[in-house]
Amino acid sequence: MIVDSALYVDGQRTEGRLALDEVPAACLRSGAFVWLGLYEPTEEEFDAVRSAFGLHELAVEDAVKAHQRPKLEVYDDSLFLVLKTARYLEAEERVEFGEILVFAGESFVVHVRHGEATALSSVRRAVEARPDLLRCGPGAVLHAIVDHVVDDYGPVIAGLENDIGEVELEVFSERGHNPVQRIYMLKREVLELHQAAAPLEEALEALHSRKFDVIHEEIREYFRDVHDHVLRVVERTTTFSDLLTSVLSANLTSVTVRQNEDMRRISAWVAIAAVPTMLAGVYGMNFEHMPELGWVGGYPTVLAVMGLVCGLMYRFFRRSGWL
Repeated sequence: MIVDSALYVDGQRTEGRLALDEVPAACLRSGAFVWLGLYEPTEEEFDAVRSAFGLHELAVEDAVKAHQRPKLEVYDDSLFLVLKTARYLEAEERVEFGEILVFAGESFVVHVRHGEATALSSVRRAVEARPDLLRCGPGAVLHAIVDHVVDDYGPVIAGLENDIGEVELEVFSERGHNPVQRIYMLKREVLELHQAAAPLEEALEALHSRKFDVIHEEIREYFRDVHDHVLRVVERTTTFSDLLTSVLSANLTSVTVRQNEDMRRISAWVAIAAVPTMLAGVYGMNFEHMPELGWVGGYPTVLAVMGLVCGLMYRFFRRSGWL
């Protein structure tokens, strides 16, 4: 589905939406370029776009099927950039990923969006408010899209950091709760975010260090700033992954310690219960000649001995930390 299509001349958007059959002529205008946005197009819809802009068939196949790793590819005089979008769903403690694939030539920008994460309508409005940047051509639009995607990683990082802090408190709390499933799920989300951001390092480094006809000299430096942001995201995800591994180990240790404490308590109570059990067992043998069988005070004496020994054992285990 085509979301928006417009012609930009000298940094200004022309009136109305541009039809696909008008694209070839529009791309030939001096100082002009076309920006076309699509959302989950079918093969038939994108075939018309491919014909209008002359896109490379290998890149077109990736754009329709999606599910590509972040990458930058060069086809003749155009660029093909794959971005992974992300947004954090607080209620589910889950990161929702999408995909944006961008074709950029000297006279056009075509972006294809898959998934709900990171809509680009706000990006178009923001760029259109900066005609000074739009005069630099499609490279300015490419930067705006990449910058928006990377900025959206910020709230995801904040959400994951908050949840990791909560998990740490759970692990070291006195409630005895075992959050191992939550730790594992968070570690998986962190890994997926790392896989979305890490490959962008190489792509953005190429965009700001190498010369491409699509990227105006004034725009190249803007990619350096985005590259720095991606590096920070990658560093944070690496830190989160290491931290969750440590939290998982600490949780396992905590569970083991609690189990040992429980076993010590059980063992102490079993030892205490063994004393009256033994005495009662002896007197339950019903032998004819047994100590104090004919003594009136024998029964309370045996009970007193049981209570005294159990009390001494309880005191000993208590002082030893077993109870």
